[in-house]
Amino acid sequence: MKVQERFTLKPGLRVLITAGASGIGRAMAERFSDSGAKVHVCDISEEALVRVQKERPEFGVTRCDVSDSSQIKQLFNDAIHHLGGLDVLINNAGIAGPTAAIEDIDEEQWNQTININLNSQYLCTRLAAPILKQQGDGVIINISSQAGRFGFANRTPYAAAKWGIVGLTASLAKELGPDGIRVNSILPGIVEGPRIEGVIRARAELTGTSYEETRQQSLDQISLRRMVSAEDIADMALFLCMPAGGNISGQSISVCGNVESL
Repeated sequence: MKVQERFTLKPGLRVLITAGASGIGRAMAERFSDSGAKVHVCDISEEALVRVQKERPEFGVTRCDVSDSSQIKQLFNDAIHHLGGLDVLINNAGIAGPTAAIEDIDEEQWNQTININLNSQYLCTRLAAPILKQQGDGVIINISSQAGRFGFANRTPYAAAKWGIVGLTASLAKELGPDGIRVNSILPGIVEGPRIEGVIRARAELTGTSYEETRQQSLDQISLRRMVSAEDIADMALFLCMPAGGNISGQSISVCGNVESL
C-alpha cells in the first residue's frame, strides 16, 4: 500500500459521533466528512442540531440524551438508516460536572456526571458491538481526559468517569479484538473554547483566585505551555481510523501538550 493510501480513510466510512454538534464532536464530524466519510451525529441541544443541519446538511442528526437507553436505541435506528451501516463509533458525549469538595457534591450531580460521561459509552457500545462483529471489523474511539490519568481534586465525579473510560477501553480492546474491532481512547488536554473557560471560572471561584491567575496556573502545568484545539483531537481520531493506525488498539492516547499535573 502506498504511503498516501495508508493515510486515507476507506471511501464512504460510516461514522457515528455522540455530542457531535459542537466542540470536539463537531470538529471530528467535520474532519471525517471532509475526508470522505459519511457522518451521523447526535446532541442534546436542539439549537446546536439546527445549526449543524443548516451548515452541514450532509450530516445525519438525532436529538438524544445519551444517559437514556431508550433514546440511544432510537439514535442507532436513525444512524443505521442514514449511514446504511456502521464502521466507527466515537463516544464523545460528556459534561464537566460539579467543581466542589466531595461533601458538597450531591448524589444527583454525581450520578448525572457518571451517567453522561461513562455509562453512555457502555450504552452505545453494547449496540455497536454486534453490528461491528457481524462485519468483522470496526473502530471504537472513547473520549476520556487527562483527568483519566491524574487525580483531580474537587472534580471527583468527572475524574472517576474518565478513569473508568480508560479501563473500559482496555477491556473492550481485549474482548473485541478477536472480532477485528479496534478500541482506543483519546485523552484531550486543556481544549480551548467556552467549556474550559467555564471550568476555569468555577475553579477560580472555589479557590478564591482570579480567572487570569487560575488560567495561567493551568498553562504552567503543561510542558508546551499552551492549550490544544478541538481540531487536534479530531486529527488523532482520524488517524486511528486510517490504515496507518490499523494496528493501534487498547491504547489511551494523550493529545495534550504534555500535561504534567492537574
